[in-house]
Amino acid sequence: MKKALPFSIAGLKSIGIASLLIGSSFAISAAPEQCKKVTFSDPGWTDIGATNGIAITLLKAMGYDTQVYLLSVPVGFEGLKNAEIDAFMGNWMPAQSAFIDKYKDNVDVVRTNLEGVKFTLAVPTYVFDAGVKDFADLHTFSKEFRQRIYGIDAGAPANQKLQNMIDSNDFSLQDWKVVESGEQAMLSQVARSVKRDNFIVFLAWEPHPMNVNFDLKYLTGGDEYFGPNYGGATIRTLTRKGYSEECPNVGKLLNNLEFTLTMENEIIDSSEKPEQAAANWIKAHPEVLEKWLQGVTTFEGNPALPVVKKQLDIL
Repeated sequence: MKKALPFSIAGLKSIGIASLLIGSSFAISAAPEQCKKVTFSDPGWTDIGATNGIAITLLKAMGYDTQVYLLSVPVGFEGLKNAEIDAFMGNWMPAQSAFIDKYKDNVDVVRTNLEGVKFTLAVPTYVFDAGVKDFADLHTFSKEFRQRIYGIDAGAPANQKLQNMIDSNDFSLQDWKVVESGEQAMLSQVARSVKRDNFIVFLAWEPHPMNVNFDLKYLTGGDEYFGPNYGGATIRTLTRKGYSEECPNVGKLLNNLEFTLTMENEIIDSSEKPEQAAANWIKAHPEVLEKWLQGVTTFEGNPALPVVKKQLDIL
C-alpha cells in the first residue's frame, strides 16, 4: 500500500543504522532484523508502481514487510540520503543525471532494470498530421497550443529541461509556459483535449499505458534536451549507501530484477492495483522467478523459489 509521508524528509534527522559487515559468501541464515522492513520511494508514476509491485510481491512472499512512500523525485533522493528510504527503482537516466551528480556519495547504483525507454514530448496523431512533427514546429501553432507544454510533477528534472528550453528561447518558445502537475492530472488534460480534438503537447514516455490508450506521436528535434532516439533512456535501481552490504539478501534480489517494456506495459495496462497486477503477471509468467530468485532466500534463510511459488499458488 502506498502512503504519503506526513512530514518533510529534508527536515528530519537522519536515522542512524549501524552497518553490518557481511562477506560476499555467507551461510544461509535469517536476515538481520533491521532488514525485515524494506521501504521504497515512488514519485506516483505508473511504471514505477509496476516495478515496485513486482519487488513488493516477491518480498512479502519471502517474509519481509514493505512500505512504499509517495514522494517527489527530489524528496525521494533526500530520503535515500538520510537512510529513510531503502530503494528507488525509478532512476531515469539521463533525465535524473543532476540528482545522481548531487547525491553520488549518498546512493548506490544497483543495476539498470529497464532499457529501450522513450521519454520526450508527444502530441496526439491528429496534431502530428496537422504539421507538428518536430520541436521546431511548435511555435507555428502557438495559438492552438495556447503556448503551453504539459509536464509532470513539480520538481521533476524533465520539467526543468523544458523550462531551460523556454528560457533560452530555443525553437522560439520564450513566451510559452510549462504546466507542472502530477502524471494523472496531465493525462486527464490529454484525455480532455483528445475528446475535443484540441491541440496539446505533453511529456510522454514508454512503458506506459498512454501508448495504448491514446493515438500519439513522439516529436523529433529534442535531442539536446532529452537525448537521441526520442529521449532513449534507461531506468536504474538505486539504494541508500551501503544497503546491499547491510541487507545482502534484499540487495541480491534487487540486483536480479530486470524488466522489459512488454512486461511493464502489460502490468500497468491492467485495471488492478499495481501489486495485484504484478502478482497476476508473475503467476502467468512463472518462468521469470528462476532468474529473479537465483541466490535469494526468504527472510528466515530458506531458498526463496519454492516458498514464493507456494505463496503465490504457482504449481
